[in-house]
Amino acid sequence: MRCPAPRRALSGLRGRSRGRSGLGAPPLVPPHPAATSSMAASTKAVSLFKRTLALSPPRGPPRAALGRLRGGGRRGQRSGAATPCPPSPPAPPRLQPALCPTVSPQDSLGLGLRTCYRYLNQTSRSFAAVIQALDGELRHAVCIFYLVLRALDTIEDDMTISLDVKVPMLHEFHSYLYQPDWKYMESKEKDRQVLEDFPTISMEFRNLSKVYQDVISDICHKMGVGMAEFLEKKVDSQREWDKYCHYVAGLVGIGLSRLFSASELEDPIVGQDTELANSMGLFLQKTNIIRDYLEDQLAGREFWPREVWSRYAKKLSDLAKPENIDMAVQCLNELITNALHHVPDVLTYLSRLKNQSVFNFCAIPQVMAIATLAACYNNKQVFRGVVKIRKGQAVTLMMDATNIQAVKAIMYQYVEEIYQKIPSTDPSSNKTQQIIASIRAMSLPGGPMASRHHYSPIYLSCAMLLAALSWQYLSTISKATEEMVEIGTPVASFLA
Repeated sequence: MRCPAPRRALSGLRGRSRGRSGLGAPPLVPPHPAATSSMAASTKAVSLFKRTLALSPPRGPPRAALGRLRGGGRRGQRSGAATPCPPSPPAPPRLQPALCPTVSPQDSLGLGLRTCYRYLNQTSRSFAAVIQALDGELRHAVCIFYLVLRALDTIEDDMTISLDVKVPMLHEFHSYLYQPDWKYMESKEKDRQVLEDFPTISMEFRNLSKVYQDVISDICHKMGVGMAEFLEKKVDSQREWDKYCHYVAGLVGIGLSRLFSASELEDPIVGQDTELANSMGLFLQKTNIIRDYLEDQLAGREFWPREVWSRYAKKLSDLAKPENIDMAVQCLNELITNALHHVPDVLTYLSRLKNQSVFNFCAIPQVMAIATLAACYNNKQVFRGVVKIRKGQAVTLMMDATNIQAVKAIMYQYVEEIYQKIPSTDPSSNKTQQIIASIRAMSLPGGPMASRHHYSPIYLSCAMLLAALSWQYLSTISKATEEMVEIGTPVASFLA
């Protein structure tokens, strides 16, 4: 029997778009060169505003106040003069001070690249905005990476394609990137436009620097092989659960990390340490799988590992029966404990990031994930309906997760929430307490933490001024937040 299509296959990458509908607000494609100077000023203000919001006083040493806007040095070289921003808190020595870019039209985009950004906005709600907030050429590389994997995933998801056709396609999909005329016109999936117009996507792929091409092609090849392996295979052991999550999410984290390093916005170690990058993806993917038990059951999909649930029920679907609710919650808690073991790797990974746009891109899905696990832990509602974090809570997390000390504080807060809910009779209680102790040790504040809800007047004034020029961006973020509440995997979970 066929293992259900891993529709969350791009765990941080594609965001977790339930209906995969397009972005509600106008696309955030960089403006055409013909745009007026006022539009150009607004666009630059949007870019600056996104980084200005990161200026809430962090708990501990602040990250680069406005992110590195390619103002000098190896990371983030942007053409044009730059003028210093208003005074900001002193940054840690390893971070360069941010600079405000001059107000000028963004780089001219050809028709093909503009089309790709349109497809990005049509196929991703949660991550369209954060991808386009990335600095420099990395933004284009990640956009193409997203679309290539979305096309691959669309093939995998299409139940109208027979296995004798689908399996070879998945194995060979990476080679289509170098075939200018290849396209697939028979798909019935909602996002079939990325297959029907694949020549445009593959052309822009070939226009990328070779170092980006090599990463995207390699990850696409490995993911296609993994998808083919699990087409008719169920997830039985916990090792297979990790392997499945690696194919559909961990590889995304590894690919993104290699792109970050290739752009030179991040150090080589970020792309070289595949174990940490894999954990970034697995944490998001497992969170999605845990939370979506009921939805997957109603759709005939099963992602919980048999090795775990078989200790609590004869069939996975039995966990949804009212008479089995106590055993179901114990199974849920065991899986959440399993997922929490990735948090130390997540914190180590994030602590290595230096570029503000990359940090935001990676951190937001991770804090959404820990908040979601805290909401799900020991919660019977997982088997009765949908468990989501509140929209206001999601906005707060997005605003706060701008530096490693803030992220550590967020992680500490939510594992404490889980700790307070651990039943003494739960079979996994000892293991849960042990991993929480490990996370606590990594998350303890190194010094006084500023309140997460207060901003200094100078930063608040700057944010309010730029907000007037950034209404379109904020409208888009407001719409995207509803999808980010469902984690993304980055975001996440770009990084499910």
